[in-house]
Amino acid sequence: MTSTVTTAADLTADTAPATPVLTAREQEELIRTHMPLVGHLVRDMLSRIPNHIHRDDLTSAGLHALVTAARGWDPERGVPFHRFAGTRIRGALLDELRALDWATRSVRSKARNTDVTRQNLTTTLGRTPTPEELAQALGTTTTDLHQTDTDVQRATVLSLQGFTTSSADDLVTERDPGPEEMLLRREQIGYLHHAIDSLPDRLQTVVTEYFLQERPMAEIAKDLGVTESRVSQLRAEALSLLRDGLNTHLDPELAPNPENPESITARRRASYYATIAGNTTMQSRLAMTNAHGHTTLGLGLRTAA
Repeated sequence: MTSTVTTAADLTADTAPATPVLTAREQEELIRTHMPLVGHLVRDMLSRIPNHIHRDDLTSAGLHALVTAARGWDPERGVPFHRFAGTRIRGALLDELRALDWATRSVRSKARNTDVTRQNLTTTLGRTPTPEELAQALGTTTTDLHQTDTDVQRATVLSLQGFTTSSADDLVTERDPGPEEMLLRREQIGYLHHAIDSLPDRLQTVVTEYFLQERPMAEIAKDLGVTESRVSQLRAEALSLLRDGLNTHLDPELAPNPENPESITARRRASYYATIAGNTTMQSRLAMTNAHGHTTLGLGLRTAA
C-alpha cells in the first residue's frame, strides 16, 4: 500500500516535466492548494465502491494525477485548473480501480457459464432455478457456486451508480463531455434509477441494501427471513432483470428474445420492461442528475455538484 504522506515538492520533483508551462514554484503552489480536491474525489469514489478497496491506493493515484495536471496545465487555454485537474484525477482513480480488479479470467469464465446456464434453466423450468439445480447443471457444488459468485461481486469495483457511457480513457481526456454525450449519460443514469425503482419489492430491497448500502448478505437474509443462498439467488435475478430492462430501452439489439413469449417468465419480464417505461419520462430521468451528470436525488446516492 502506498503511503499518502508526501509533500507537494516531492511529488513535483518525482514527475518533473520536460517542458513545463509553469515554474516549479507555481506547480507546487497549485498542487498544495488543490490537494483537498483529491481527498474529495477519493471520498466520493469510496462511497460508491466495495469496502475492500483501500483509501491509500486511490489517494496515491489521485495525487500523482494532480501532479500530472499541474505539469500539463496551460492557463492560456481558458480551462480552470480545478476542472482540468478534476477530470485527470477521476480518470486516474478509475484506472486504479480497474488495476485493483483481482478477478481472474477463470473466475469470469465461470461467471459467464453460470449466467448462461441459469438463463437456460429459467427458460426450461419456467422459474428461477434453485442453487442446487444450478450447481447440478454446472457439474459443481453449491459451495463452489457461491464462492464464484462472491469472487465476481467483490471484483466489481464500480457500483451501479457508475453506469455510464464513458470509459476510463474518455474520462482522462482534457475536454469536458459535449452536450450530446452529457445528455446520453444523464439518460442512462436516469433509466438505471427507474429500473431499480420498478423492480419487485424484494428484489429492489436486495439490490439497494447489498450494492448501495453494502450490507452483508447474512443481515439481508435475516431481515427477509430467508437463507443467504436465497438472497444470492434474488440478487442474480435482480441483476438479470436490470440488465435486460436497460437494454430493452437503451440498446434494443442487446435485449433478449425469449424462445417462448407466452411463458410465465417471459410475461413477467415483459411486464417489468413495461413498468420501467410507465415510470420514466425524459423529464424524470434528467431530474436524477444535475447539468454535470452528478446524481442529485434517489437511492441515497448523492454526489456533490
